[in-house]
Amino acid sequence: MNNLERVVYFLGTSNRSIEEFLGILKKYSINLVVDVRRFPTSKFEHFKKENLKEALLKNNIKYIYLGKELGGYRPQGYEVYTNTAEFKKAMEFLKELSKENALCIICAEKNSLSMPSEFYFQRISKRKRVKSNPYFGKK
Repeated sequence: MNNLERVVYFLGTSNRSIEEFLGILKKYSINLVVDVRRFPTSKFEHFKKENLKEALLKNNIKYIYLGKELGGYRPQGYEVYTNTAEFKKAMEFLKELSKENALCIICAEKNSLSMPSEFYFQRISKRKRVKSNPYFGKK
């Protein structure tokens, strides 16, 4: 992938059907989903971690779980957590992944702007050649 054309997308799962979710990913030629849900489960069976991973792989989309490293619900608060070595290492890993993949970060909220995407967006877009699209999949 050309570094000048890199875009990192954000998408919430919410109550979407798996068909709608996969359709959005395919529309934008996403080949890697990074799940940052701290607790990767859902009342919707298709969004439980193992089921989602299976559905993505069946559609030739890779899946990586980084909720432990990047997910919310931090005792000291998320903004404080973003200054830790663990968070910074995970962000560097995301940046590396974005060099070779059409990458989409997913969360549980339908409006991905209500996830900690503010922090991802700020840190990813500091790199001149990475464009973040926090409005992707918004309805």
